[in-house]
Amino acid sequence: MVAVGLGLLAIDEGYTVAFEKMESLVRIMDDAEVDRKAGFRLRYLRKCQLLIVDEIGYTPITKAQASRFFSLVSDAYERQSLVFTTNKEIPDWAEMVQDPVLATALMDRILHHARCFSLRGESYRLKHPELYAHRD
Repeated sequence: MVAVGLGLLAIDEGYTVAFEKMESLVRIMDDAEVDRKAGFRLRYLRKCQLLIVDEIGYTPITKAQASRFFSLVSDAYERQSLVFTTNKEIPDWAEMVQDPVLATALMDRILHHARCFSLRGESYRLKHPELYAHRD
């Protein structure tokens, strides 16, 4: 919710914003060379002023996918704003990307100008289930 809120504020201020869940982003990067729609989407993700990537670490990724993700982050470094949401602590990223050297390079670029926030406490969804109940 915080990442979406930041994205909405950025849009209100006139910035171009894109939002992808990591699972979807990985699929787009996998398909970009052979699927025209995925290629267009990836170009937009690389071009927008703010890219929000949600749920990093919830779905396993291959080493090749991690390498493509590194390329995306590296290309965005000092050129594009990035917002990530994850349930993984920084030391866990090496296992997630299956390569400690790649994880170090990734973290170097991500953390250089970063502002990190750790949200703790009860889940808003669990605290207010009535807001998320499906209405028929």
